[in-house]
Amino acid sequence: MTELAPSLVELAHKHGIATEYDDWTGRRVPVPETTLVAVLAALGVPARTEQERNDALFELLRSYWARPLPPTIVGRPGAQTRFWAHVTHGDPAEVWLELEDGTRGGGVQQVDNFTPPFNLDGRLVGEASFVLPAGLPIGYHRVCLRSRGVEAGTALIMTPDWLGLPERLGARRAWGLATQLYSVRSKRSWGVGDLTDLTDLAVWSTSRHGADFLVVNPLHAAAPSGPTSPMEPSPYLPTSRRFVNPLYLRVEAIPEFADLLKRSRVRRLRSDVQRRARRLDAIDRDGAWAAKREALQMLYRVPRSAGRELAYAAFRGREGSALEDFATWCALAERYGGDWRRWPHSLQRPDGPGVAKFVRKHADSVDFHRWLQWQLDEQLAAAQSQAVRAGMALGIMADLAVGVHPHGADAWALQDVLAPGVTAGAPPDEFNQLGQDWSQPPWRPDRLEDQEYRPFRALIRAILRHAGGVRIDHIIGLFRLWWIPDGARPTEGTYVRYNHEAMLGVVALEAHRAGAVVVGEDLGTVEPWVRDYLLLRGVLGTSILWFELDRDGNGGPLPADRWREYCLSSVTTHDLPPTVGYLAGDQVRLRESLGLLTRPAADELEAARAELAAWLAELRRVGLLGSDDSDPESIVTALYRYLGRTPSRLLGVALTDAVGDRRTQNQPGTTDEYPNWRIPLSGPDGHAVLLEDVFTDRRVAALAEAVRAAIAPPAGGC
Repeated sequence: MTELAPSLVELAHKHGIATEYDDWTGRRVPVPETTLVAVLAALGVPARTEQERNDALFELLRSYWARPLPPTIVGRPGAQTRFWAHVTHGDPAEVWLELEDGTRGGGVQQVDNFTPPFNLDGRLVGEASFVLPAGLPIGYHRVCLRSRGVEAGTALIMTPDWLGLPERLGARRAWGLATQLYSVRSKRSWGVGDLTDLTDLAVWSTSRHGADFLVVNPLHAAAPSGPTSPMEPSPYLPTSRRFVNPLYLRVEAIPEFADLLKRSRVRRLRSDVQRRARRLDAIDRDGAWAAKREALQMLYRVPRSAGRELAYAAFRGREGSALEDFATWCALAERYGGDWRRWPHSLQRPDGPGVAKFVRKHADSVDFHRWLQWQLDEQLAAAQSQAVRAGMALGIMADLAVGVHPHGADAWALQDVLAPGVTAGAPPDEFNQLGQDWSQPPWRPDRLEDQEYRPFRALIRAILRHAGGVRIDHIIGLFRLWWIPDGARPTEGTYVRYNHEAMLGVVALEAHRAGAVVVGEDLGTVEPWVRDYLLLRGVLGTSILWFELDRDGNGGPLPADRWREYCLSSVTTHDLPPTVGYLAGDQVRLRESLGLLTRPAADELEAARAELAAWLAELRRVGLLGSDDSDPESIVTALYRYLGRTPSRLLGVALTDAVGDRRTQNQPGTTDEYPNWRIPLSGPDGHAVLLEDVFTDRRVAALAEAVRAAIAPPAGGC
């Protein structure tokens, strides 16, 4: 690889773009020039020629000095917050605070700054530095500047020093089920698990087995399906992360159902869906949604009481323009297809000249999608409320996907804040040796800062509105994210830095206000200091048993007492087979059949057998498994009991493990090659397991009680 031009290296670094990185083996890898140029272009920076790069570097310098204040200031009560201000050289500068509660705050102190003035178009601009007073309340405030008639303001986001676990959990450890909701069907759901099923599972798990939370897959909205556009099955590739998939609605739980004259028609629709579901060995989202949509449209037309109308108006007022944009996109997608880039040019932006006309002409269609989100908001609120009232300390733990579908509602509404021409993904690692391309447009870090992180703030606030916690998928994406130029392989990307103080600070602030816990999925290639930083901010990490190895010792299982305390620990994850399948080596055979291995399958199987043998030896060493016990159910129970030996504050039990399921929900690196996200919950015999069966299953109860006992404090006396 030819050496990079110094101007390109400097420009990349100033934009937070890595020009080299360490891969999962520790090898230093240089980034190709073509990748750097493409990533800079996605940030609006031409960099193909030396002249373009020099011009871009000068423009960076000029724009810095042209700003009176930073675009966003982020601070913490326990740390000194320093910021700069630019005024005409020699002019006085008055700086004050406007706090979130409307009061004016003082105490801002100027400190020494010996930076020479800068000639900005013939005007000398000086730089002054200021320090915020200690003890400022957390929240969204503003810093204001006045200098000889020039006034400016910028956002000040004061974030908690430490988040940790909510007080209502106390010092005790907690366990909860982890499930893919669509796969958990009941006798009364429409072929797909729904929010009533979620509520019932939460209430059962806490009232019968003392669970304190229930981790659920992302419930984000998917694009409405049509004749030529099936609903995207992946909950991690949503059309919107702020809004929810109406597929999860329980039709009969909507209050207006009691006044519907055609209830028999709704019951027939449900019966037809259930019959089809029994014939299929896969989740049929499109069939379920077609029937459910017809029923929901009937309910939408039922007159609402005066009180219900007031509640709907309040919901619309709270959600504001974001709800209007989402509902408009849904109506447009139903008419023109799910890829907004193929729509008429006048409709390709929310403020496009044709959008307002479309909304007026199709007002009922737009309002139907607003109404769906209102129903979802009410059913999510009921799920969380009933879970907590039944005994859960945390309740529902939501899941936040990394990004959104490039053709979807958020990509349309937020296109000014998302980077074009690149997608987010992950470099090669031990398990995904070809890397991953998630096809999602990443946030532009510069635009987020310019917009005071408002889109991100709204997203986190929405995900926590009716949840006691959130699991953030690939939380290292708040620090740096792997960007892949369009048309390039996942191996041909590079890392782009984000302001993690701001991104994680917003998460901590919103979680503090919601009284929620934050769990970061920090697996894969992670810089060591990132996990230390998460711990210092009180954000929990994630530990998966199969990945917890003693890398400082012999590479075998990490002894239980050396696991992290502040993390959510589990045996498996949705990207691996359930534990029974993992014990059989399914994770190797599946990847071999799909062509995802980079070394011979025999070598991979041998490594898997050695790994399993090491874990079995560890279980026997600590007395959790008999010397001759090789029964898969006994091994699964022993592995979860091993989690109880760790100091981890939260333990997650995969519902698939509890019922003895074997098939993996998702195989990274595939789309239609494997039925990802379409696998119904099944038992050891491969037959579907309904939610009612879970409630009476001996195997489920035994594992739940084993985990409950494993984290119970030792019995004491007076």
